[in-house]
Amino acid sequence: MTQTAIEFRSVVKRYGTATAVAGIDLSIVKGELVTFLGPSGCGKTTSLRLIAGLELPSAGQVFIAGRDVSRDPASARNVGMVFQSYALFPHVSVLENVAYGPVIRGTPKAEAQARAREILEQVGLAGLEARLPAELSGGQQQRVAVARAIVQQPDVILFDEPLSNVDAKLRRKVREEIRSLQRRFGLTAVYVTHDQEEALAVSDRIVVMEKGRIAQVGTPSELYEHPASPFIADFIGDANLIQGRVVQGQFTAPGMAFPVSGPDGPATLSIRPERITLSPGGPDRVLTATYLGSRMEYSVATERGEMLVSRPIFEPRLTAGQEVSLHITPADASRVA
Repeated sequence: MTQTAIEFRSVVKRYGTATAVAGIDLSIVKGELVTFLGPSGCGKTTSLRLIAGLELPSAGQVFIAGRDVSRDPASARNVGMVFQSYALFPHVSVLENVAYGPVIRGTPKAEAQARAREILEQVGLAGLEARLPAELSGGQQQRVAVARAIVQQPDVILFDEPLSNVDAKLRRKVREEIRSLQRRFGLTAVYVTHDQEEALAVSDRIVVMEKGRIAQVGTPSELYEHPASPFIADFIGDANLIQGRVVQGQFTAPGMAFPVSGPDGPATLSIRPERITLSPGGPDRVLTATYLGSRMEYSVATERGEMLVSRPIFEPRLTAGQEVSLHITPADASRVA
């Protein structure tokens, strides 16, 4: 039987006349990594702070491990947090950084340090206990921050934009380490980022927020392949949004006719750039051809407007000005409005 680790019930957070979180309902299962994703000002960081107790809801309730913590301060919640800056103490050792939480909660120093050594070994930092944070790489500092949160055996661990200070070349490795640690320790984790690729890579589920509300919740594949709205389709990766009309289950737009589900009337289809194939010759024309290493990206002028197409690098390359035909099947399109 699955256990609910975190629950939002009609949670609202206002700052004066501005509403940052506008009545969200959400359940997060124990052992799950859920990412809050969205543009700046959408309410994702405020939602994280409401779990941490750094903010209190203006209305509604927040539950952690079945307990209503809505009015509890951060110190009364069993929550670990990994900040953007890691917030490591620069003048004390790695071991002392990790043991700090248990010590201030009353655990004898020797016992806290023994537990810290055990966690450091499990996160791959054995032998580095005596170093100062400045003597570690960015990825190692990230693991120290995670170890410091884990050592307190929290009900929930929160990640606030944890890769924002990591070099771009290290991000893939560090996000893989975070995901591996989360699974190894069976942690319930809430992760906040504005980076769509990062969210797709680390999450069991993603909560996409828009203007303080939840726009869609789903697995990475559900959000990418079946976006619920034009906003989701455009925000998660790239999408071609085609406007047309549905009559008796048939979507029509200039040069396009597809069977679709849903009501008749105006409609919008989302088509991912990599789902479109191209062949030389035809009514359409390549406007730009961009080499991106692992793929070619084309902007193509069509009677439906300009469309973005992404093709593997091993396919024959097309050039700007070349006449082409676009090929799209009903399975390549998702109705979003």
